[in-house]
Amino acid sequence: MTDVELVNVFTHLGQGGNPCPVVVDASKLSAAEMQSVAQQFGHESGFVLPSPRLDADYVFRFWVPRHEMEMCGHATIGALWALAIKGRLPAEQVRIETRSGTVTGYVDHADSADPSVEISQPVGKVVDLSRADEEDVLSTLKLSRRDLLDLPIQNAVTSRVKTLIPVKGVRELNAMVPNPSAIEACCERIGSTGLYPYAIDHQGERRFEARQFPKSSGYPEDAATGIAAAALSFGLLKNELVEPSSARITIMQGRAMGALSEIRVRLGFAGERPVGCLLGGSVTRAEPRVLQL
Repeated sequence: MTDVELVNVFTHLGQGGNPCPVVVDASKLSAAEMQSVAQQFGHESGFVLPSPRLDADYVFRFWVPRHEMEMCGHATIGALWALAIKGRLPAEQVRIETRSGTVTGYVDHADSADPSVEISQPVGKVVDLSRADEEDVLSTLKLSRRDLLDLPIQNAVTSRVKTLIPVKGVRELNAMVPNPSAIEACCERIGSTGLYPYAIDHQGERRFEARQFPKSSGYPEDAATGIAAAALSFGLLKNELVEPSSARITIMQGRAMGALSEIRVRLGFAGERPVGCLLGGSVTRAEPRVLQL
């Protein structure tokens, strides 16, 4: 029997968010059993294990129905939130090992019933796609250059590569209909783990909207994708859509799924040089479940 905590991460006004099953004590689970949890719930799932290293507090593993992932932002935030609610965090600053590297979690217990959680991400790398790869993406999404802002399509990465597609408006963004098999093939060709079209909502308020079409997760779209939002924030900086400051960037996602979600990113700088970011958002709790694996 395995206790599974189900949380919704990156909620907006208490609604929406990305559902995330979390197992806060997964030390006895095999890889196949972890994958089974993700398959039974149909969502990215997070698993907390003790770390054998003295310089880390936990090992986090992440699964989608089809495979294990190197990193998952909302599952990391959801797992830290669940640990905090249960009083199982050793400190307000926690070091976490993941397959993509070490992540630092920051937990503010000012509201013990609803702790605030942010996680670190490294500085993003943003690379313009070639003309051929741009045409590949446009064909896959059934778009033309007329549907885009006068900005490049880019691959961006903090922990996982996402492809940023600058769509002209929020209405056009949410009218898109994904074709999962075509998206998987396109992502394979261009070296991406998901297509992340985005639009400007309110540039002055640093608010944008996006959608995530994953490469091969076992479902066609995500309601909220923290790692993609972190990568997008560095794309916004490079494209001069945001000023170089640590003021919050808000990325809305999930509207087309009826699950409007809110992801918050704060870029960090050393002088004028970007050095990383903090990724956060609100979490709500659903009913815990017990699975027979």
